Parts: sequence; structure tokens; C-alpha cells
Amino acid sequence: MSAPKTILFDVSRLFIRETLTSPTGIDRTTEAYAAWLLSRADLEVRPVCTWGGVIWPVSRSSLERLLRRKSTAPPPGQEEAWRALRRALSQEGSPTERPLRSKARSSRVTATVQRYLPAVLKTLLCWRPAAVPAGAVYMNVSHFGLEQPQVLDRLTARGIRSVVMIHDLIPIHHPEYCSPSALRLHRIRVDAVCRNAALVIANSAATAEDLASYAKANGQVAPPVCVAPLGLEPAFLGPSPPSWPCRPYFVCVGTLEPRKNVAFLLTLWRRLAERMGAAAPILVLVGQRGWENESILDHLERSPPILRLVHEANSLTDAQLAELIRNARALLAPSFTEGFDLPVNEAIALGAPVIASDLTVHREFMGQAQLIDPIDGLGWLAAIEGACHQPRAVAPRARPNWSDHFARVAVAMGMEQANPAGVIPLGLISATA
Repeated sequence: MSAPKTILFDVSRLFIRETLTSPTGIDRTTEAYAAWLLSRADLEVRPVCTWGGVIWPVSRSSLERLLRRKSTAPPPGQEEAWRALRRALSQEGSPTERPLRSKARSSRVTATVQRYLPAVLKTLLCWRPAAVPAGAVYMNVSHFGLEQPQVLDRLTARGIRSVVMIHDLIPIHHPEYCSPSALRLHRIRVDAVCRNAALVIANSAATAEDLASYAKANGQVAPPVCVAPLGLEPAFLGPSPPSWPCRPYFVCVGTLEPRKNVAFLLTLWRRLAERMGAAAPILVLVGQRGWENESILDHLERSPPILRLVHEANSLTDAQLAELIRNARALLAPSFTEGFDLPVNEAIALGAPVIASDLTVHREFMGQAQLIDPIDGLGWLAAIEGACHQPRAVAPRARPNWSDHFARVAVAMGMEQANPAGVIPLGLISATA
């Protein structure tokens, strides 16, 4: 791929989700790409949003202000929430009387209006679709907008190359864990990518293989794929601060939704309470409450052992999350399926023990972690009890940072020459293999 001069960077997801206090892996990725692109003096970066199948311009200054706000403004009440969690984990003997819980979310309609309206208004102020210079590259690393009618087809017809990140194909191969419309929408996205993309960035070899398998099964020729594992934030790569005395606890990071298998984890915690009594460990769930989580909420709101032992936290800074994972007996990742699993990689970088489901992507990155079938209740109970009684010492392992990630992407896009001495080997593969 020849180096681009102008990049139309799709920031739709950034503006829609800018008020969230617990960003997902895709949110973090989009922010990292925005900062990287804006830092490059050799590129003309034009932020755009995608509405109704049309590319709309957004001012560069609006994007810069958004990134500054997200990097400097702590979430409201964040410090109080962190102090409350530290108190809950530091208590000796009897657990806290009141569990820490996430605030109830707004109704779906209200939340949608609150997120979309400001973002749409920013683009409508421009009144006309974005002017696209010849030779420009459209870059979308969030999936958002690719399901809209003929976006990539129209760009290709105008000679605009597309570079797209595929985070996973979960809605296609595991539709039961997604919303009813997710399968149809993700097929539209992936089909459009296969028809048009000049380059696909995959966050793992497992995702690249899933894309290749999908293209082959559907009689399509997938574009070239650059495999570039997501980078970690500096808080997960720096030196460890002193540990603090705390009760035994475990951490599970991710949106509370069916795919993450949190209901299974809460069932295990009830059994741990029965078997271990007062010695049962605490579980901290870090993440927003997602969709179809009725069974999870039933546990959190009505089960006496869960009320005693499980806390929620969804507004931690990177440094606080790193400290929480580092002092835990283990990070738990019982998901049924993943495209990359950023928290697992963060825990590996921190040297925290990991107990995770036996998935292809976990085997790709995990090293010394314990891998257990996600429905093996006895196996998970034994692993958690073992971590309570005999915590494992695990050395931190080097993980890619964002500089490593962008070095791969820049080479794949023709923007830099490969530097084998200083860069993780380029993961450029043919998705048709």
C-alpha cells in the first residue's frame, strides 16, 4: 500500500461515547488512533463522522478538545468511588455492610438521545458532506458506520482507499451473545470490508483467521491483513507501586453482558461462600452494565452471598485499574469468546495471575495463565480456591505498547520502512490463505 497524504479518520464513536466513564477496548483503540494520527506532521488528518451513509466533516479542533478533556478530566465522583473501593477491600474480618454498586443507567431512549444528539449537532453545523481529495484514505477502527448503506462502496468508486480495523467476528460466529440485530449488521460490515478495504488491521491472529475463514466460506477474497496486537496504556507498563494490605479478592473486567459469562462467575461465588464461609474472597466487577443482564442483576441485587462479597466499579482511571489488578489474587476472564481481551493482556504485563477461559485468542497471548473451559464449574472453583490459599507468583511479561502497534500499522500502510531491530516483526499476512 502506498503512503497516504490525507486521512479521513472516522470519529463517530468517539463523539457518541465521549461521556462514558468506563471505556471499552474499542473506545480506547479509537482514542489511541486519534492521538497517533494527530501527532504525525506528515499527514493531513480530517476527522469525519458517518451518518446516513454519508461522510460528514468535523473540525480538527473539536477532536483535539475531546482528547484533552478525556485525558485531563476525571469522571465525576471518581476519587470518592476509588476510596470507597479501597476501604471495602482493605477491611479485616467482617465485610462491608453495603456492597458497592453501579448507578442505574438511563433508559435506552434517553441514553441514545444523550449520546447521539451532541455528536450529530457537531456534524450538522458543517451542512455539507466532507470534501474528499483524490488519493485520500478513509480509516475506521471502531466498526461504527460500516453497516450504513454503501459507505465503503461509494468511497471506493471515488478512488478513496479504506483502512479498517476488525476487532472480532463475534456477532457472526456467536450471535447468541449479541443483540438480535448484531448478526445482520456485522455481516454488512464484514462483507463491505471484504469488497473494498485496501488493508484490514486485525487485533490478533485469531481475528485474522476468523476473517479469512468467513471470506472463504462466503466466496469472497479478503483484503491483506496486518496483525497488530493492541497496545497498552503506560499505567500497565510502568514500575509497580508498593502493594497495600487487603482482603483476598479477584477482579473481572468487562461489560456485564452474556458473552462475558459473569452470571456463571456469580454462581461460582455463591458456591464459594457456602464452601469457605467467612474466608470467601471478594470479587470486584469492573465495567458498565450491558444488555440482557437480568440474571446478573438478580444475583447482584438479591443474593445474600453476592451482596456480601461482590462489588462493582465502573469509573476507574488506568492507574487505579492497574493497582487493582496488580494486588488481586488473579484476574478472572471466563468469557465464551473474545477477539483480543485487553484486560488479560494488561494483567500479563502487570505480572498478575490470570485464570481465563480456554479460547484460541487466550492461548495466543497467555503464557503461564491457567486456561479452563468456560463451563467447567468444578475446574474454576478449584482454581479460585487454590489462588486463595496459595497465590501464584508470576513475573511481568513484555506486552506491545501503542508505539509497537503503530509501527506495524505504519509499515503496512507504506508510511514507514520496516525496522526489524526496533519493532515487533510485521504481522502482514494474506487473509486468503
